[in-house]
Amino acid sequence: MTEDNTPESLLPYERWTENALRAVVLDALEHAAREGLPGEHHFYISFRTDHPGVSIPAHLKARYPTEITIVLQHRFWDLKVDRAKPGFSVGLSFGGLPSQLVVPLEALTAFHDPHIRFGLRFEPEAFEPTPEPAPAAEPEPAPSEAPAPASQPQVVSLDAFRRKRD
Repeated sequence: MTEDNTPESLLPYERWTENALRAVVLDALEHAAREGLPGEHHFYISFRTDHPGVSIPAHLKARYPTEITIVLQHRFWDLKVDRAKPGFSVGLSFGGLPSQLVVPLEALTAFHDPHIRFGLRFEPEAFEPTPEPAPAAEPEPAPSEAPAPASQPQVVSLDAFRRKRD
């Protein structure tokens, strides 16, 4: 067995490389915002929901308190990329409810275009998770009212398709 005599770098090459790959995601999203998605291209984007700056509806935050994967394919709107505060915003429907999501670039954990089998994985930068607000108390229904059925968001979990990390 040989020892690795490579000195430890005093320059953050790994961080620079990851930042450059995150810029690839912004380029792809800018193209989709400007031109739409060509052919069969579509994006799976995973991100930390507890990362500072992430804005998603409360019902999604409750169901996915740490991470979610969204799909940009046929039905999305208002896709905007922000390079000044790197990230993006997009409109999507969850269980028929239109929702606006805001995602800082640092919150990304994965980007995948399955049409061409292109994918990137990211380690979120160190952060303090956003504390969850205390749930607001819901008023009791009046005796003559029946409680409204809870709507369930229909978000596909892609956990079964993810590769397990060693």
